[in-house]
Amino acid sequence: MKRYIIILVCLLSVAGASGSAFYNTADSIAGDEETLVYKFDIKKMIAAPVWRTTKKSLAAAREMEADIVLIHMNTYGGQVDMADSIRTALLNFPQPVLVFIDNQAISAGALISIACDSIYMRPGSSIGAATVVNQTGEQVPDKYQSFMRGMMRSTSEAHGKKPVVKDGDTTYVWHRDPRIAESMVDPKVYVEGVSDTGNVLTLTTDEAINLGFCEGKATNIDEVLAMAGIEEYTIEEFRPGGTEKIIQFLINPAVSGILIMLIIGGLYFELQSPGIGFPILASILAAILYFAPLYLEGLEANWQIAVFIAGIILILVELFAIPGFGVAGVLGIAGIVTGLTFTMIDKITFEFGPSPDGQGMKEAMASFAIVIVSMFASFILSLWLSKKLFAPNRLFGKLALQKIQDINEGYISFEKRQKSMVGAKGKAYTVLRPSGKVIIEGEIYDARSDIGFIEKDADIRVIRDETGQLYVLKDE
Repeated sequence: MKRYIIILVCLLSVAGASGSAFYNTADSIAGDEETLVYKFDIKKMIAAPVWRTTKKSLAAAREMEADIVLIHMNTYGGQVDMADSIRTALLNFPQPVLVFIDNQAISAGALISIACDSIYMRPGSSIGAATVVNQTGEQVPDKYQSFMRGMMRSTSEAHGKKPVVKDGDTTYVWHRDPRIAESMVDPKVYVEGVSDTGNVLTLTTDEAINLGFCEGKATNIDEVLAMAGIEEYTIEEFRPGGTEKIIQFLINPAVSGILIMLIIGGLYFELQSPGIGFPILASILAAILYFAPLYLEGLEANWQIAVFIAGIILILVELFAIPGFGVAGVLGIAGIVTGLTFTMIDKITFEFGPSPDGQGMKEAMASFAIVIVSMFASFILSLWLSKKLFAPNRLFGKLALQKIQDINEGYISFEKRQKSMVGAKGKAYTVLRPSGKVIIEGEIYDARSDIGFIEKDADIRVIRDETGQLYVLKDE
């Protein structure tokens, strides 16, 4: 019997030692050898750019075999799905992750901080207030709050329990109490002596230390590492390269608005002129600059790009395969506007189906309004610039045709001979849908079917001429 008791005591001792080691990982690294610390910042809204920075930073830390990853944080939160991706990556990272909250870790920032192995806070900082809200600050339906509550609980539970010896007895308590983490989301969660019913919990630095949600108080990175027991260290920092800087510039809302104007304006002016010209090339380039950074940042979904490209294809079909402007052109414009609109809708939470409070529709209408305003702004600005830049005395005046074709000099806007062709017969040189070409007495003319479509090589008869346009009917 004594043998079993001894074995049980040994197992408990090992468990206690391993639990203690889990929460002093940084101390176990500290020693005579220099510690390699990889540091990156989270000092903006939690969104796809921050998730991309986190992925690149953790990959770089693995590659250089860093001993510790340190996050310098100051954020008021952001997108739940991006925060979930970040916290999952941190929980699965093999080396210790420390976070220094330099002012605020609110909402999604609190979730990310709790995922780290150790939390250090500047005096006067805050952590908590993780209720999921929409862009107007209103709480979203409870299914989203439930999702966030579950994430906060599971993230706290992932750090396990630690041994506490009191009056000679060893008990195990949560390193970070899941109920306290949950009360940062749900005002209905009551934790005795910590949170009141009806209030979402936000902890100060001292409160977080007392409740086990913060390992210590520090004013800078050096103090954080000293408190972690690391004396000799080298810090490697994430520095955005040229590609990251370009991406950040292009996803700026002001730049995105200008690109939308170029896309819509280029397509409009291309519709006014035959063949492929500068407007459509400018539109395609602007589309690439608009969609590519958003796709790389994870803000863009494949279906949105597919809808936009389908719209472009339909426009090209309308321009080069189908005379006139009809169903294909309308569908093409609709596809382009739809792709641009849904690209701009913010992804605050996972949304499966319409939102109960109609917030998704509000965001869609707001994005649609921005695209439409950009379209009209592009048209007006293009007209204004054309007058300013291409006037005879302006910079590009020589590029514009300034010659006046005076009728007294023999210039006419249409062929007078067409007036005498009423009643003439010929054949359809192309399909008339309703516009196309006809051949009469060996010469080809532009024509328009007065009623319905006319197939190629069908016999036709000219019924009238209006403003230089021949109107024909199928000659039965």
